[in-house]
Amino acid sequence: MIRQGEVLAASSRAGKGARGFLDRVAHEFLGHPIVVDNRYTRWFRKGEAAIEELRHFTRQFSVFSNQFLVAQLKKMINAGSLEAMRSAKEILANEIGVIFRRPGEEPRRGPARTEEAREREGDPELVGTSGTVDGGTFRFRAGHFEWLLNFASALGLGFNDLGQRRHGAPATLFFCDELIRLYGSEDPDVAAGAGFAIENWAAAGFWGELIEGLTLIKGTWIPDLKLAFFTWHDLVEAQHAGHTMAELELLLSQPAFDREKFIEAGRTMLDGLAVFWNGLDRDRAGGESETAFPKAWAGPP
Repeated sequence: MIRQGEVLAASSRAGKGARGFLDRVAHEFLGHPIVVDNRYTRWFRKGEAAIEELRHFTRQFSVFSNQFLVAQLKKMINAGSLEAMRSAKEILANEIGVIFRRPGEEPRRGPARTEEAREREGDPELVGTSGTVDGGTFRFRAGHFEWLLNFASALGLGFNDLGQRRHGAPATLFFCDELIRLYGSEDPDVAAGAGFAIENWAAAGFWGELIEGLTLIKGTWIPDLKLAFFTWHDLVEAQHAGHTMAELELLLSQPAFDREKFIEAGRTMLDGLAVFWNGLDRDRAGGESETAFPKAWAGPP
């Protein structure tokens, strides 16, 4: 996650006029309740989820994972420059199975890794956490959805149980549609605000909380759980968040940059994210309270 100190360092580099804006970014994005206090992941890390709770979580997360591809494709199509298009294309290509590699780097070789090491660090034939997809190898098994399928198989879930919109709860679909609308927006300031918010949420530690709970479950009663989907994302997200800070500094140097639009888009994106996680928290608690949508929504299309 982009720490408060990094925002302040960016403020000093950007000049006096940017300091108030960066203070607002730190307060409204990095201090958003769903970033600093996610009730669902705080419960999940205890490893107390029952089998049906794990299945429900997996279905909903798989819908989000697949709908992210739609949002990322829109981000690529709506990019404002060739460099931005390539950046979006890197993420999309990696999601569907093109492996990151460092330029000039040969495929990693050496003694075969143990199953535990592959779960923790990734299978070197299928993953990379830095570099570029340019010149990388495509493998079906390197697609992120296939890693999620491997995880779900230990829960008795298969391909037709996951990923499609028909499996999404209303709260999940609300978040996915907000992601497509904001993160994939044609307006560069809206897309930038939503992207900054979502990437810094992803790097804020929620992956670690999920991994902590799943590791406990794997060690006690579901030894066949494959955790690579979660461990890989935990390793790579800090890199993504760092890029968003550099992009924000670049935006601050552009006279046409609309700061209010950036802030509003990021805050709205995090509000939509909160609907997703609070929906999961409500569901695991027995649906005792209704999901509070932040604005009028007619339901899934």
